[in-house]
Amino acid sequence: MARIFIGTFRRIARRIRSWERKDSFLAFLAAVYVLVLLAAWLGLLLAGFGLIEWAVTYNGIGPAFRETASSMFTLGFASTATAGATSVDILCAVFGLGVVALLIGYLPVLYNAFNRRETLVTLLEARAGAPAWGPEILWRHQRIGILDSIPAFYREWEVWAADVAESHSAYFMLPFFRSPDPLRSWLTGLLAVLDSAALYLSLSPKSAPSESRLCLRMGFTCLRTLADTFNIPYDADPLPDGPLALTYEDYLRGVKRLADIDFPMERTAEEAWPDFRGWRVNYEPTALALAELIVAVPGPWMGGRVDGMTIPTKRPVDRTPAEPKGTKYTQPGTYEEL
Repeated sequence: MARIFIGTFRRIARRIRSWERKDSFLAFLAAVYVLVLLAAWLGLLLAGFGLIEWAVTYNGIGPAFRETASSMFTLGFASTATAGATSVDILCAVFGLGVVALLIGYLPVLYNAFNRRETLVTLLEARAGAPAWGPEILWRHQRIGILDSIPAFYREWEVWAADVAESHSAYFMLPFFRSPDPLRSWLTGLLAVLDSAALYLSLSPKSAPSESRLCLRMGFTCLRTLADTFNIPYDADPLPDGPLALTYEDYLRGVKRLADIDFPMERTAEEAWPDFRGWRVNYEPTALALAELIVAVPGPWMGGRVDGMTIPTKRPVDRTPAEPKGTKYTQPGTYEEL
């Protein structure tokens, strides 16, 4: 049922060209599924107890289902004064109330997990732009002189990835709950964080914080846990020189973005590429497969998407007293004067 429901939403979403409208439509997917699931449970209970009631009362199938509905929703307008019918009525009321109570208890758990996830995703916009992009994280930390905060940043995302792995595998609809902003996505954000860690480790292996390695490990563990939840195949031990959807040219544009801000590099882009590739091959296949499943916002370095759409990272205009008009970033490696 879940596969059919999700597949139907995705097929309809593919026909929508505007990303904002596509995201608005897909925002209904998870919420509507929860309601449909409740209706399906109650419908199955009604059908099952209705048939039992019919067998017990012999009053006809119509009156049996009427009495079952009366008992299930605790309305009490129909009953049969026999021991068998009364027992079925009581069981029907218990199960009906139980299903509704389960849903009431289920929703706060979903919201709490969603809220924990989105808090860090929202904070990421200040560090990575929207949609999030790995090189942008390192660029902004270097731009405003806060590279010393990078270790704490990766520690937070390591814990975040562990939380998402546990909660989103236990409640499989959570990955489909979307961020309020159409340009933000938990999956795009995680991919950006992992890319930034892989870039740091490959470009500056001596100065990169150890937390970046731990974040990478927990990050691709999280993605693989979710891939197992949705039966997405992946290579658990890929070769470091395995194929990537990210092209070498896109990688060079990202490194040039860092070179333009004088990010401290111990290697050239060419020297760092094998190590970066060796890291990314561990998480790229699962990240892109999950992105296709949940239709995550197609930010930079989210290559391999079926819809072929890429939304450049949007950034605030950098205004200073010396340059009141500021500069506006357009595409990786280029700037446009306002």
